[in-house]
Amino acid sequence: MKIISFDALRTLHLPHVRYIKPEAMYDHLEEIKAADWLLFPQYWQLTALTCGLKKRIFPSMASYLIGHDKIEMTRTFNTVAHQQHPYTLIAANTPYEAERIWDEMHTPFVAKIPRSSMGNGVFLIDTIGQWRDYVEKTDVLYAQEYLPIDRDMRVIWVGNKIVSGYWRLQSDNGFHNNISQGGQVEVALIPKEAQDLVTFLAESLDINHAGFDIAMVGSVPYVIEINRIFGNQGLPNIQHDVNTELLNYLNEQHLLSTADLIDQPSGF
Repeated sequence: MKIISFDALRTLHLPHVRYIKPEAMYDHLEEIKAADWLLFPQYWQLTALTCGLKKRIFPSMASYLIGHDKIEMTRTFNTVAHQQHPYTLIAANTPYEAERIWDEMHTPFVAKIPRSSMGNGVFLIDTIGQWRDYVEKTDVLYAQEYLPIDRDMRVIWVGNKIVSGYWRLQSDNGFHNNISQGGQVEVALIPKEAQDLVTFLAESLDINHAGFDIAMVGSVPYVIEINRIFGNQGLPNIQHDVNTELLNYLNEQHLLSTADLIDQPSGF
């Protein structure tokens, strides 16, 4: 099986993987055409690789599109699990929409910059002054219901299964649970309800590589967002577990596609 990676760090410990710099893609078209898998291309490469060269990529196209920003996530989650995603308003940043959202949302609520990660661009809004400060920072207004929690979970899905998960406790410097923002890791059981929600979302949406951020409100799990490219600092063995399942999945899918070709009747 021939595998090309466009992300050297993320595939550093994967065996027999050929790394090509994304910007050098056009200098290696013949190698790329001969590959069975293309791993972790950058977003700008997707249409060229999948539409132009008809190549199979990992993560899946759905993982890229849904994970592109918080707007895409919310719109998608609301089609399949709207009762398990916080109530969210999305609008163009105009004076009318800013006033409308402020009037409609109950404080406190959360405002986010749509394309941000690691807890950056996330604000707890309790006053009109805080809302106005946020409005100055963003092109698109994204206001979300505040969930009464002091922790959430990162559940990691690779291929077609959950491979790891842990709790993230709220940091001392605010309401963020992200490890990069000072949140603390706690190793504890991931509730079955949360696992079931992650499994349902991943399978329904064809996501095969993501870190799901899940909050429990009582016994009800809520999906906050997904991270197509997630950190590995939560637990010491996460990257090993991810790599193992990634290779298993690539091999499994390659064998299935090969079997499909063999089983095709003559004339097709």
